Amino acid sequence: MRTTITLDSSLVKSLQHVSGARSKAQAVLLAVQEYLRRRQIAKIKTLKGKLKFSLSADEIRHAQR
Repeated sequence: MRTTITLDSSLVKSLQHVSGARSKAQAVLLAVQEYLRRRQIAKIKTLKGKLKFSLSADEIRHAQR
């Protein structure tokens, strides 16, 4: 999808340098993906202690897959 947005050019250049992206579009895409990944992790962390399992952590780790 093509979208037009206004971003600070020095910020985009810095993002491109830090991410190793070859293009501005790739740098922004990587940043958005990383942002979403971190939000998903934060959401999962809020579930800590709220879920009940019948198996122990060791049993889950060593269960046959």
